[in-house]
Amino acid sequence: MAAGPDGLASLRGACKRFGSVVALDGVDLDIAPGQMLALLGANGAGKTTAVALLLGLIEPDAGRATLLGRSPRQLAARRQAGIMLQSAALQDTLRVRELLDLTRSYYPRPRSVADCVALAGLDGLLERRYDRLSGGQQRRVQFALALCGNPRLLFLDEPTTGLDIEARQVLWRALRELVAQGCGVLLTTHYLEEAEALADRVTVLARGRVIAAGSMDEVRARVSRQRVHCVSTLDVDALARWPQVHAARRDGARIEIVADASGDVVQRLLAEDPQLRELEVRRAGLADAFLELTRDDDHAHEQKEAA
Repeated sequence: MAAGPDGLASLRGACKRFGSVVALDGVDLDIAPGQMLALLGANGAGKTTAVALLLGLIEPDAGRATLLGRSPRQLAARRQAGIMLQSAALQDTLRVRELLDLTRSYYPRPRSVADCVALAGLDGLLERRYDRLSGGQQRRVQFALALCGNPRLLFLDEPTTGLDIEARQVLWRALRELVAQGCGVLLTTHYLEEAEALADRVTVLARGRVIAAGSMDEVRARVSRQRVHCVSTLDVDALARWPQVHAARRDGARIEIVADASGDVVQRLLAEDPQLRELEVRRAGLADAFLELTRDDDHAHEQKEAA
C-alpha cells in the first residue's frame, strides 16, 4: 500500500495527554515527498510527542497518525523511514563499518555503504571504533545510519547539535540532495537559521497546539517587522525610544534596528543623519516570526488564565 492522500506521514486532530498535562491538542501535520517540514516550538511545546506519534512509539488519545499510508506501528511502514534522534544507544565498541553493515542488514533494499559515507561525510572513519569518535563524528555516524534503509522519509531531531561548521554544511548539502531526490524530511531544530535555510514549510507549536503553519514566506509574513542596518553616529539608546522601533543595537560603527515595516523609521534616519551610509533594509526572518508568534500566544494564554 503506497502513501495515502495525506502524504508520507500525517497527524489528523491528534490529541495526547500525560496525566493532567495536555501534550497535543488537535494537531494536524503533513509531510510530503520532496519537501522538508521544520517543526518548531519551545521546550514543552509538543514537538517530541508529535514525532513519537508519527513513529508509533505512543498512540494518540484522539485523532490519528499515519506513516507511509499505514499505522506507524507496522514494520512495513517503519522500514521506509529513517530516524536520527537527539540521543542514540549504539553498540559503541563496534567499528563504523560494522555499525553500517548491521543497520543495512535490517532492510530489503539498503543504500550502499559508499553512498552513506559520502552523504554523511564519513571518509576515513570506517575502521574507527564508535566509542573513540568525537561527539560530532558520532552525530555524523548516526545520520549515516538513518540513511541505511534508503528511506522515503527522514525524521531528524536536532541533527546538527555538536557539529562544527564544516560538518554542518556537509549535512545541509546531503539533506538538499535527498529532498531533491523526493525524500520527505521532518526537521526539529533550535537553530532557527538552519530551519530557514533548509525548510520548505514550517509548523510552529505552542502548548500542544499549532499556532502557525505554511510556507516559509507565509510564516515570515505573519510578522510586520523589518531589520534596518546602517553606518551612523546616532545614539542607539535614543533610537530605541523612537516610535515603531522595537530594538536597536550598535556593533562598532554599524547599527541594527528592528522596527515596524512602515518606512517611517528609515525616513527619520535619513533626515536626522545626513552622513548615514550603507543603509540596508531586510524583511523579518524566521527567528523574528517565531519570537512574535510565541510571545502573542503567551499573552493570549495569560489573558485566558486571568479571565
